[in-house]
Amino acid sequence: MQVFVTGGSGLTGPAVVAELIAAGHTVTGLARSDAAAARLESLGAAPHRGSLDDLGSLRAGAEAAEGVLHMAFGGDFADPDDMMRRDRNAIETLGRVLEGSGRPFVSTSGTLVMPAGREGTEADEPDADGLAGFRIPGERACLDFAGRGVRASVVRLAPTVHGPGDYGFIGMLVATARKTGMSAYVGDGANRWPAVHRLDAAVLFRLALEKAPAGSVLHGAAESGVTMKSIAETIARGLGLPAVPLSPEEAAGHFPSPFMATVYGFDAPVSSARTRELLGWSPVHPALLDDIEHGDYLTAPAS
Repeated sequence: MQVFVTGGSGLTGPAVVAELIAAGHTVTGLARSDAAAARLESLGAAPHRGSLDDLGSLRAGAEAAEGVLHMAFGGDFADPDDMMRRDRNAIETLGRVLEGSGRPFVSTSGTLVMPAGREGTEADEPDADGLAGFRIPGERACLDFAGRGVRASVVRLAPTVHGPGDYGFIGMLVATARKTGMSAYVGDGANRWPAVHRLDAAVLFRLALEKAPAGSVLHGAAESGVTMKSIAETIARGLGLPAVPLSPEEAAGHFPSPFMATVYGFDAPVSSARTRELLGWSPVHPALLDDIEHGDYLTAPAS
């Protein structure tokens, strides 16, 4: 399959591109810079110059493809409405090219769209007023094409997609612990985070492209919920620092921003049972706490 990928040069994207190519697919990746183009070429993909705001480049990439995988998402988190608009516009542009073709179109969201405090399933409705409500319009825009002759599906990734070189949520926790001299968690730290290794996530994206039925919502979570206290304690042991509980008010001043303090205190477990059954997805790579302890999180030079 000739696949057009957005976000292929980001943190998770290179693993997905490599997985697709190893499975025999041909990949063209959106590249907004020379560095992104070089990264894609090093993986064996052909770069396609453009950006999420260049809708003409998105149309051209999709027109030449037999399937589309949309992973790119960005902007200023201080302006979630703008991020939502950019994502929805990109999805609608890509989807319109595929209308009536039966070709696959996989878009990306996050499991943080699910209601807090209970284990969400793929069949549950997301929470439009929740922490990641700005991702929901993109989900709906993609799934709408399932009724317009497109094999459209959405992969909701766990907030923690872990693996070497991670500069996401766990990387930020480690950096904050080093900076402040303590590994902190919010309240009693019983709030739960789903997690998935980057290489397992890459397999899920490939399977979604190859065989996810139209209208599928898929959860990319190898672990349904790892407590934030256990994450903080693992970091603390590795760095030789204390693990310290903070009140929500204290956390707002400790973490990089009040928003990040809210994120780190969020209880967001999810199930991926339906995803595994539907696609035969079976994660095999290290679990989050093992990866923190034995991966490069605690040994990589501080940035």
